[in-house]
Amino acid sequence: MEETITTEDGVELWAARGGRGRPVVFCHGGPGLWDTLEDVAALLSGVATVHRWDQRGCGRSQRRGPYSMARTVADLDAVRRHFELETMVLLGHSWGAQLALRYTLDHPERVRGLVYVAGTGIDPGKPWGDEYARNLRARMGDHLGRWLELRGRDRTPAEDRELSVLQWSADFADPARALEQAERMATPWLGVNFECNAAINAQDKRHWGTPELRAGCEALQVPTLIVDGAHDIRPRWAVDSLEQALPRVSRVVLRGAGHMPWVEEPDGFRSAVNAFLASDAVSGAGSPGGRR
Repeated sequence: MEETITTEDGVELWAARGGRGRPVVFCHGGPGLWDTLEDVAALLSGVATVHRWDQRGCGRSQRRGPYSMARTVADLDAVRRHFELETMVLLGHSWGAQLALRYTLDHPERVRGLVYVAGTGIDPGKPWGDEYARNLRARMGDHLGRWLELRGRDRTPAEDRELSVLQWSADFADPARALEQAERMATPWLGVNFECNAAINAQDKRHWGTPELRAGCEALQVPTLIVDGAHDIRPRWAVDSLEQALPRVSRVVLRGAGHMPWVEEPDGFRSAVNAFLASDAVSGAGSPGGRR
């Protein structure tokens, strides 16, 4: 069921709700992209009421700023209020995992659990970013030349899509199916908001990796599940910093998957997330647990 959410500053956000069970709110990747997590919603439909939304300026939401982490956190809370959720589980993917973590740090009383999928940890971006850039070019293979050509000049909307499909193909572990899976992600094509991407990424570079962020994670008592694909081109050691900081954390690495682990390891992904949603720590039964 699709709905429109109006933020307190008048921006209209696209949202959808489906399934039955524990309320889970998704945070898609980007910044500047749109929700492509419908397959995740289908995997969880029997155990969760899933709430999806396109972030401000992205996809089916109104293309209007301002763009910042604080503004996006406020928009996420507008989603929570619209759906009348006193508490919720947050599931964030890629940059959306950072958004979900930031919201949880700011509003821990509103989050029953955090599912952190294919994020990049809490250290500064440059150390892992260098390895990511090398891995991206290596995984691109024969498509690298065309990707570099498109990346280096002004593009039509169709070329924006082609560039994205080539880049996203590197996010899958199986090269034989990578382009097909990237094409599916890009259909329908809703356009990248490059202004949003640049603004929020610039903010992240200033604030991610600070001692204050690590201290906040060390004090966080919200149960967290980290889910990785072993073949993600973003180095998985980057997430170690977050795992080491959080006091109530478990981690699952799916061996046959890349950056979209639910696509290439759907059974393992469903099993890990379902078990987390059903756990006493998230449901509120039993006593709080420690690091698992």
